[in-house]
Amino acid sequence: MFGGGTKVKQPIPEGLSAHGPIGELTNASQDSKRKAKGTVSDDGVLRPVKLSKKELYKAPTVEELNQLKEAENLFHCSILKMQMEELLKEVALSEHRKKLVDSFVQQITDFLQCVPESELDDISWLAGVEVPFLLVPSTAKGKFHMEPPASISLVGSYPLGTCIKPKVSVDLAVTIPASILHPMDAINQRYSRKRALYLAGLARHLSFAKCVGSLHYSCLHGNRLRPVLLLKPPGNDSSKVTLRIHAIPPPDFLKPSRFHPQKNNIRTEWFTGVANTHSEPPTPHYNSTVLGDHLPLSHLQFLSAISAQCPAFGEGVALLKVWLRQRELDQGAGCFCGFLASMLMAYLLSTHKVGKTMNPYQLLRNALHFLASTDLTENGITLAKNPDSKPSLPEFHAAFSVVFVDPSGHLNLLADMTVFTYKRIQHEASLSLTFWDDPTVDGFQALLMTPKSMLRTYDNVFKLVNLVKLQTSCKKLLLLNELMDHSGNYVLTALPFVLSLLQRGLGERIHLLVHSLPQDPEWPVDSAPPKHKDQPPLSIGLLLNLEHALSVLERGPPADNPKAAEFRQLWGSLSQLRRFQDGAITEAVLWSGNSISHRRFIVLKIINHLLELHADIPKSCIIVAGGQLDDVIACGIQNHTTGEEESLEVVQSYDDLSRKLWQLKDLPLSITSVQGAHQALRYTQVFPPVPVRLDYSFFEKKKNRLGLVPKENNPCPCYIAPIKGNGIQTLFNLSTHQNGIVSHDVDIIQKFSLRKKLETINDGLVFRIQVAYHREPQILRESLTPEGMLIYRDNAEAQALELETLHKPFLTSTLHGLQQQYGCFGVVCRLAKRWLASQFLLEDIREEATDLLVASLFLHPAPFTPPSSPQVGFLRFLHLLSTFDWKNNPLIVNLNGKLTAVEQTDIKNDFVASRESLPTMFIVTPNDKKVSVWTKEAPSVQMLQRAVMLAAESLRVLETRLDSGEKQDMRVAFRPPLEAYDVLIHLDSKQVPLLAKAVDPPVNTFQRGTHGGQPYASGGALPVIDYDPVRLYLSELRDAFGDLALFFYDPYGGTVIAVLWKPNAFEPKPFKTSLMNARRVKVNDDVATTVPNVEAILQDFRIIGEGLVKRLELRTEKWVV
Repeated sequence: MFGGGTKVKQPIPEGLSAHGPIGELTNASQDSKRKAKGTVSDDGVLRPVKLSKKELYKAPTVEELNQLKEAENLFHCSILKMQMEELLKEVALSEHRKKLVDSFVQQITDFLQCVPESELDDISWLAGVEVPFLLVPSTAKGKFHMEPPASISLVGSYPLGTCIKPKVSVDLAVTIPASILHPMDAINQRYSRKRALYLAGLARHLSFAKCVGSLHYSCLHGNRLRPVLLLKPPGNDSSKVTLRIHAIPPPDFLKPSRFHPQKNNIRTEWFTGVANTHSEPPTPHYNSTVLGDHLPLSHLQFLSAISAQCPAFGEGVALLKVWLRQRELDQGAGCFCGFLASMLMAYLLSTHKVGKTMNPYQLLRNALHFLASTDLTENGITLAKNPDSKPSLPEFHAAFSVVFVDPSGHLNLLADMTVFTYKRIQHEASLSLTFWDDPTVDGFQALLMTPKSMLRTYDNVFKLVNLVKLQTSCKKLLLLNELMDHSGNYVLTALPFVLSLLQRGLGERIHLLVHSLPQDPEWPVDSAPPKHKDQPPLSIGLLLNLEHALSVLERGPPADNPKAAEFRQLWGSLSQLRRFQDGAITEAVLWSGNSISHRRFIVLKIINHLLELHADIPKSCIIVAGGQLDDVIACGIQNHTTGEEESLEVVQSYDDLSRKLWQLKDLPLSITSVQGAHQALRYTQVFPPVPVRLDYSFFEKKKNRLGLVPKENNPCPCYIAPIKGNGIQTLFNLSTHQNGIVSHDVDIIQKFSLRKKLETINDGLVFRIQVAYHREPQILRESLTPEGMLIYRDNAEAQALELETLHKPFLTSTLHGLQQQYGCFGVVCRLAKRWLASQFLLEDIREEATDLLVASLFLHPAPFTPPSSPQVGFLRFLHLLSTFDWKNNPLIVNLNGKLTAVEQTDIKNDFVASRESLPTMFIVTPNDKKVSVWTKEAPSVQMLQRAVMLAAESLRVLETRLDSGEKQDMRVAFRPPLEAYDVLIHLDSKQVPLLAKAVDPPVNTFQRGTHGGQPYASGGALPVIDYDPVRLYLSELRDAFGDLALFFYDPYGGTVIAVLWKPNAFEPKPFKTSLMNARRVKVNDDVATTVPNVEAILQDFRIIGEGLVKRLELRTEKWVV
């Protein structure tokens, strides 16, 4: 109850610095790092340790043998054991920190002994200090005077030895003198108000202490009846410790039996001002609040006795605290705090569910197993030795949602926890054990080092804003008794009922429903306490069940079933009696949604409808933190979609074309396979091609009839990208017209025979068919020596052909299957590519590498579940890109699960041994274990460093805006920062083919060379294919000035080409007539050198791009023009 929380601080990635599991441990692990000197080089790259022959073959000691046996029996590998040990060193308090805490506690204790006595009639004596209590109702009986504390004691985690960094909270219990309290103070908040007054008196007294740096009020785990006083030392030590002062009554001041869960201590007439003619309702939550203040000293004695029996108790609790902190479960109202973690460990030890000789690792694992397998909402547990004379477990279950009874037998430690929070803890524990048992998963990183924010953990997150509306909900749901029990806190009163309502309505659409924990408010002692409505928005998180989440039909019971009335009551006017094809007549609710992107919002419609109908919460109070990114990949002219339907049409057209190819007859050679190679066929093209009907008046035919070209003076036509089909392992007769396959005259045939490609129209889509022979890459590697010997040498041509004809088709077919398994895989890929393109990074991290990065999020989601919504997948992509240790680890994407744990270990060992010769970003797949074909050429170290930086900043911006509870512009994360570039080439937007697909598209766009209507199934003149003037211009710039500058561009509607001069571009070079391209002569001291001729280069930019370039913008002064 008084345990200090913990938070493991994750370092912000800086460039490509090592920030893997061991790299994150800092000061406390320096000694161990010195012992392993040589394992990490100056540039942060891990290398094998070099040992002498004597050291290498030295016989292990008995201690080392015992440690190896323990690591073999308990851990997947010895490094997990070392990581655990290093983490415990990192979070443990140093001796210096303990001395600081002890000194500060002693100073405060001495100062509190001098509190002056005073008789009080009003609160005017609290000059400059407010009472930390919401006086609702405003009056209560009782007298109060101020006296020095009866006693001052340390309680909580610090004296127990379980207090950990970085947030060090030390609890100090100040006992209120018995003369201040009255035996009748248990009723009507009298004790709670006297407690707050006494705390205010202590605050005023401490405001004169020089040893106190800052004074604030807060609440213990969000309970407004239990305010605490927060003290920090002055100066640089203010961040090292926070002292929490709790005012508690004398031991056994009030009888515990008075706080039985079925008894009432808040009178209805006092709370409402209206006489009550019925029996008083029980107030279990209020009773547990008052009772909890009586027990911190006895709880400390109990825990101290248990911890003395188990040497690893403190470290086991520390690991459990870290696990809870990373999942945001240890702070706020109804949390599973550090005190509860200690109590849980004590329960496991006292009931012999764990042994007293177990190590911290075993204690943590058993605690997680207990949480995952024990449902405390149904079968509560108790630490009481003689429960017969105390409230029974059924009585506790009747009053509380979750039950864990303390050693006294009178207090439910989980009184404030909701069912949904405990189900969340169970889910997290079960998930953690699953990953822990997987030898291919870095369990330490997943369980203890990765923070799990709600936005990145749950598929849908909704914000409940304007919380004052929950007052109306309490009235609508008739929650007066519960509101009295929570002392007027309408947020905590209405929350469980609102969530239960949503659980009923969402049903099979979700696997899990969770909510954020209302955080502990903190305010200065001279300010009034914040009201309940001033709390930050509440977050509601959903883990979707994609099998049912997007269903447009909510089918209810038959009309004659007794449950039909309940169904109609739940859904109101939306419920209708419908007849189905199987003859059944049932109640049903039908939701609108003509595309997958629209059906993703059915869950939001359900939440809006139920809350407005049953809780009087209007739609304006519910903000969805999702769907705002859909616009950047929107497809379709009339109905904006996120491209799933368009991608499916492409795949269906490809399947039709494939069938036609298989049906071709009388071919010289047989077709052995037809394989797709284009990204559209794996659902990952940013903007899937849409079938179009050509407006032939926009074009003119050339005499050679190779196709159509735009008429002169016309804007650039609609861009049509060909879809590549690959792997037709034959050369067939191109003059055939069978089965709808069209060949375009002899010139096209000649063109095909030279390129081994055929372009054809099918269902309004252009497909490029490439002929491949499986032995061709091998043949290209063969050569004869002058002696006539056949040798094999790898070469760039063979590698390029192998990439096109083997690797791409395999990748496409595999990821196509992944899309069938995870419905939002393709959309996440497209969001990731759209972001990379908008940040000018898509040419460095190419499409196939991006697809594999996203695939790893679905195949290896630890510590999460696979994403079921595009937004959470995209946020995880940014997190992966910005935090993965690219220097010291390969990214293993185990497609189809072909790589075993042993193979993955070998891959990692080979990677460490050969790191310097491997690509900067190394991605491993079952078919590509040693080369990383998709990242072999790019990105460079510099470009990967920029990608890491941009991903980290974009993630921060998006999460901040999504978490704000307000509607904000999310496109800001897709707008590139242009400050770093030297020259910006602004383009004429009329000549940009994909202008309508830009991050910020113009208001008015138009179709170029197309018109409405169904496309032709086949036939007709071949349209303009792959014509992109910006791309052609960019290619010419790189050919001409690639040695002087880098050129960046967003291929999806970008209207700016960014130019960055290379660092050595302006260094003078010796004069040579052969090296005068774009340079001018400069003579210094009779020595002729050449430097770039910037004026001429900029003029060339304009000349080469005549008709396309609008203007040049010079942004730096690295040269003189």
